[in-house]
Amino acid sequence: MAAYAVVVRDGQLLLARSPGPGGIPEWVLPGGGMEHGEDPHDTVRREVEEETGYRIEVTGLLGVDSTRHTFPARLGRAVDHHGVRLVYEGRVTGGELCHEVGGSTDLAAWQPLDAVPGLVRVRMVDIALRLWRERPAAGRVEPAEG
Repeated sequence: MAAYAVVVRDGQLLLARSPGPGGIPEWVLPGGGMEHGEDPHDTVRREVEEETGYRIEVTGLLGVDSTRHTFPARLGRAVDHHGVRLVYEGRVTGGELCHEVGGSTDLAAWQPLDAVPGLVRVRMVDIALRLWRERPAAGRVEPAEG
């Protein structure tokens, strides 16, 4: 279980940069895994502050992204992973932009919404932006074809 935030201000999206697989940096939504017993609402606020320096007010639940992947066998057994990611909308209420030190990200920045398609980014950024733009009643977007 994880919780992520879509924070848009003045036509820009708040993103964090992760080292990515193979050391190729990729942009991610601020957010991450829930600690045992933690409420997801608290998770997203904590993660945004850790990764970007900003305190946010959660202004809505945009939806849920549920994925299941089977990873190749390690030591004789394949791993069946089910990830559930809650996507919230947030608004900055305080703090200052800063970069996480010693965590899962190394840089935080505001990116123009129209520049996001040109960024090296994880798929979750696109899913979350679709939820933010479309606000589907069912709280989920259908996977893209292809």
